[in-house]
Amino acid sequence: MRLVALIPGGISEQILFFPTLDDLKQNYPNAEIDVVVEPRAKAAYRVSKSVNDVLTFDFKDRNSPADWANLLGVLRDREYEAVLSSGRQSGIGLLLWLTGIPKRVGYTHGNGNFFLTDSVLIKPEQYVPLTYHDLLQGLGMTTSCPDLAVRIPKSDQDWADAQRKQLGVNGYVLLYGGAEAVYPIEHWQRIVQDFQQKQPEIPIVVLQDPADQGFASTLLQACPGLKVTKPGDVGKQAAMIAGANLLLTVEGVPLHLAVALQVYTLALLGATDSETVLPKADKFLALQAPSKQLSDVSPEQVLQKVWGG
Repeated sequence: MRLVALIPGGISEQILFFPTLDDLKQNYPNAEIDVVVEPRAKAAYRVSKSVNDVLTFDFKDRNSPADWANLLGVLRDREYEAVLSSGRQSGIGLLLWLTGIPKRVGYTHGNGNFFLTDSVLIKPEQYVPLTYHDLLQGLGMTTSCPDLAVRIPKSDQDWADAQRKQLGVNGYVLLYGGAEAVYPIEHWQRIVQDFQQKQPEIPIVVLQDPADQGFASTLLQACPGLKVTKPGDVGKQAAMIAGANLLLTVEGVPLHLAVALQVYTLALLGATDSETVLPKADKFLALQAPSKQLSDVSPEQVLQKVWGG
């Protein structure tokens, strides 16, 4: 069986789609499973367990007819037997039909259903991996959604071991502030200082985002004694998260990696509903601002959650 999944979005969306791909591989162990993703998201498949090949296409770009024709040509040449799409655009059904793939599964979307062989009702209020996994109903699968999981390459695990040795840490609290410092630096400072006062023996490591423009260095100046790690890719990031006792994080890739690695996590959320990005489990807690403004989550609320359980 040859199957392809079209998955628009960034690295987070790919990781959240992993359980669907893993379940396909579990049920069809000899299947060749490929994905079509945006170039920015290809890096996610460094930690995937179930994908054979990753094709890239910029779904958000202003693609010319020639660009679409090239994509259709590639998909036709590979003679896939089934295609899934997590896209919600009105034209996605037509695109899948033009591939000539016999089995075409997508979400119910107006007139686009005409071009699909099987359409699935979307449930956007549930945990995102469950929503993606519902697509498998179109293939006649009624299995439960597996837990989020990733595979850390040995080279990335070795890098993380060397990084921990260099930083002089073993168990540690990992802090991720995002690429755009969406949670105020003074709030992080208050949280870090409280940790350093109450648990001075536990190192605090800042996970620096590749797109970070100074968050880590600014916080380091305010809170001497912090450690900073700069993983160069998703695999190394996952390996550093795997060694943490606790992750304090805003929404982003590290949040989903921590869930996949079963690391205790406290997520600070603004507008995003916690039920869509976190599974129901005691290891994963969220603090959500009633105002939907992340900055309204106070340091005191975070510390109460940490020390109060």
